[in-house]
Amino acid sequence: MPLSHERQVTVLALVTGLPAMVVALVLLWSGDFSARTQWTLTIMLAVFSLGCALALRERVIRPLQTLSNMLAAIREQDYSLRARRSSPEDALGLAMLELNSLMNELRERRLGALEATALLRRVMGEIDVAVLAFDDTGALRLINAGGERLLGQPVERLLGRRADELGLAACLEGDAPRVIELQLGGAPGRWELRRGAFRQGGRPHQFVLLADVSRSLREEERLAWQRLIRVLGHEINNSLTPIRSIADRLQHLIGRSPPDAELRGDIDRGLGVIASRSEGLSRFLASYTRLARLPPPRLGQVNVPDWVQRTVRLETRKAIEVIPGPNITLHADGDQLDQLLINLISNAVDAAMTTGGGVRVRWSGTGRSFQLVVEDDGPGLPDSANLFVPFFTTKPGGTGIGLVLSRQIAEAHRGTLMLTNRVGARGCEARLTLSR
Repeated sequence: MPLSHERQVTVLALVTGLPAMVVALVLLWSGDFSARTQWTLTIMLAVFSLGCALALRERVIRPLQTLSNMLAAIREQDYSLRARRSSPEDALGLAMLELNSLMNELRERRLGALEATALLRRVMGEIDVAVLAFDDTGALRLINAGGERLLGQPVERLLGRRADELGLAACLEGDAPRVIELQLGGAPGRWELRRGAFRQGGRPHQFVLLADVSRSLREEERLAWQRLIRVLGHEINNSLTPIRSIADRLQHLIGRSPPDAELRGDIDRGLGVIASRSEGLSRFLASYTRLARLPPPRLGQVNVPDWVQRTVRLETRKAIEVIPGPNITLHADGDQLDQLLINLISNAVDAAMTTGGGVRVRWSGTGRSFQLVVEDDGPGLPDSANLFVPFFTTKPGGTGIGLVLSRQIAEAHRGTLMLTNRVGARGCEARLTLSR
C-alpha cells in the first residue's frame, strides 16, 4: 500500500536527520572523548536532527493543510479564511498570496451579487406588476408580491402548480407583448402581457410580466369623456344660448299687433340667426360623426410624386413649392392620404398668409421608412399641447378636427404625424412618417 504524502514527508524528514544520528553514534563509540562528553554531544546532535526533521515537516505539511482548508472553504462558499505566511519569496508563500487574493475577489463578487439580488427582490416586491416564472413543464417556480395579489393566494400555495391550473396557460402562448383578457379572482380584466426566456440549472424557463391596464384604460376613457362632454357642451351652448334669447324676443314681438315693417325685419333677422346657428350646430355634429367613423384604409398603390402634385394643385390661395424627392410608391389608401395632405397644406397656407411667407412640401425615403414634410413660414405653433385635441382650434370658423383626422389616418397606416416649430427659422413643420 503506497504511503500518503504526509507520511512520505515525515520519512523524508527522518532521513534528513539520519546523518546527524550516525555521527552521534560514531562519536559515542569512538572512545576519543569521555563518556559524559560523548553522551552530551550525542544528545545534542539527536535533538538537533529531530528539530530539523520537525521543522521540515512544519514547513511542508502545514502550508499544504492550509491550502486544503481554504479550498474546502471555497467549495462551501466561505470566503472569510486567509492564509498566513503569504509571501512572493517562495513557491508556497506565492500560492498562499494568490489564494488570499482569490478569496478577496470571490468575497467582493459574492457581496455584489447579494446586494444586486436584494435590490432585485425589493424592486420586484414594490412594483405593481405581476412577475411569474415557469419551467419547461409549465410549473410555477417564481412569483413576486404582485403575482400573489393577482392570483389571490400566498406563494406557498402557488409554487409548483401548472399554468393551466392557475388560469395562465394563455400567457405562455401567442405573441408578446400584447393585451390579453383574463378572469382571475372571479373578475375579468385586461392585462398587458410581456414574456421572455432564461435558463436556470440548465433547464429552459419563461418569465411572464402582467400589468393591469384596465384601470389605466378606464381613467383614460373617463378623461376622454370629460373632454368630449366639455367640448360638446361648449359648442351646443354657444348655439342654444342665442337661439333661446332670440326665440324669446321673437315671441314677444309676435305678440304685438299689428306687425309693422320694422317688426317684420326684426323677425326676419332673428329667424336668420336661428337658422345660422342651427346650421353651425349641424356642421359641428357632422364633423364629430366624421371623426368618429373613419373607415379602415383600403390599401392600394400610391405614387408619391403624383400624389403630392395632384394635392398641391387643389390649393388655389397660394402657390406651393414642391421640392422633388425620390420616386416612391406607397401601399396605402389614396383617398385618405389625399385628405391628410389637404389638411396639412390648408393649415400651412392659413399660417403663411398671416405673415406673407411661403409653403414647401418635400419627401424622402430611407430603407423601409418614408417621410413627408410640409413646412410654412407662418407664426409657428401657439399651443402645441392642444394640437390634437378634438374640436380645439385657433382659427375663426375652424372645426378643430383636421389635425385629429390626419393623425388618425396616419396611425391607421401604422405611421405617425408630428407638428413642431421649425428650428432656426420662423414657422411650423408637419412631418408624416410611414412604412413602405
